[in-house]
Amino acid sequence: MTIDAIETEPAVDAQFLAYQEKVKGSNIDPETLLATDYLNHFNEIVMLIEMLPDMPDCLDMLQEWHPKTYQEHFRDSAFSDKQLAIDAYEHVPKRYRDAFEKNTARMNKLVEATTEWLEQAIKADDQEKLRAVALRSAMGLRKLVDVASAIIHGSEAVLEQSEIDTILGD
Repeated sequence: MTIDAIETEPAVDAQFLAYQEKVKGSNIDPETLLATDYLNHFNEIVMLIEMLPDMPDCLDMLQEWHPKTYQEHFRDSAFSDKQLAIDAYEHVPKRYRDAFEKNTARMNKLVEATTEWLEQAIKADDQEKLRAVALRSAMGLRKLVDVASAIIHGSEAVLEQSEIDTILGD
C-alpha cells in the first residue's frame, strides 16, 4: 500500500471509538453500536399476527401499530441505556447502518402489507386465508428479524431481492 492510498482511506471516526468504550458492559454491541432491544418493536407485532387467526378482534391492535425509527423506539422504551443507544446510533458504521435501515424498511413494508391482507381475510370471513397469511407473514417477519439481529451483531448480510419477493408474496 502506498502512502497516497493510506491518506485517501477514510479516517476512523474518533466518536465511534469513544462510543465503543461507552457501550462496554451494556446491551449495545460494541462492534456495531446497535442494540437488539429495537427488535422488540417487531417481535411484539409478530406475536400479534400469530394470535390474529384465533382472536380476529385484535385486528384493531394490529392496525394501530406503526413503524418507529431506532431512535423513536428507544425514546419510548424503558431500556436502561436508552439515551446511550440513541446517541451511539449517530456513529454506527455506514456498512451496518445501511444494511440495518434497509432491512428495517423491509420489515415495515411486510407489516403494512400483512395488515392489509389480514383485514381482507377477516372481512371476507375466510379463516383458511387468515391462517395462511398470518403464518406466512409471521415466518417472513421472523426471518427479517433474524437478519436484523445478525446485522446488530456484526454481519453485513442482507436478504437477496428474490428472498424478499418470496416473503412478500410478489
